[in-house]
Amino acid sequence: MESEIKKYGCFVKGVEQKYPNVAPGTPIYANAVVVDNIVYVSGMTAQKFEDGSCTTNTMQDQMWVALSKMKQVLEEAGSCLENVFKTFIMLKDIKDYPVMRATELKFYQEYAPELAEHPAASTILQAGCLARPEFLVEIECMAVLNKKKD
Repeated sequence: MESEIKKYGCFVKGVEQKYPNVAPGTPIYANAVVVDNIVYVSGMTAQKFEDGSCTTNTMQDQMWVALSKMKQVLEEAGSCLENVFKTFIMLKDIKDYPVMRATELKFYQEYAPELAEHPAASTILQAGCLARPEFLVEIECMAVLNKKKD
């Protein structure tokens, strides 16, 4: 049986980020790809979809924006935060780990209480650098599209 693959493009300023809409050397990617019942969400940062600018310069705010974008992308793909089973979080500086985790917990308590109670598997990495110098955090995740009913 063949797997169906559905891609959800990345749009900035209303323009899909694919050639020829981006300058050579600029990364192009889908915000999410769905394969069968799994949603793979690309790394989300504090970059605004509206204009590409970075929204803030604090870890707490950047983490909140990245999680909000992750939530939005999951919902656009037909899933939700409660369906996340794995996160991969890249930090510019590992010293931001406590603030990142506290912000993540607060976000999940507000928008996905099940994840606050029963966290997803998670990997944290201090990256040598992120896509742009002003980015402090980038988060990607995997989620099921639909949970099986008991």
